[in-house]
Amino acid sequence: MGWFYGFKLHLVCNDRVELLSFCLALGNVDDRDSKTIQTLTKDLFGKLFGDKGYISASLFETLFDNGIHLVIGIRSNMKNKLTNSYDKILLRKHSII
Repeated sequence: MGWFYGFKLHLVCNDRVELLSFCLALGNVDDRDSKTIQTLTKDLFGKLFGDKGYISASLFETLFDNGIHLVIGIRSNMKNKLTNSYDKILLRKHSII
């Protein structure tokens, strides 16, 4: 862990790697910030794949209420939850983008 100065770029792409939404945030803003997530998921529905930085129970519930299923990996200290095998394959492929 260290200090970070600058900006973070959050991108949302579809399965054809077309840019759907983006948000530029300050370096000290949490990835799970409600304003950032609302900007990114404004007109989205379906499944949203992300990395481990977006793990949050309240974020999952908020997105689920809006019709978005958040699929993320699990950390080493978390319990393994049942995940669809198709979702696991797509989660591995999100790093290509």
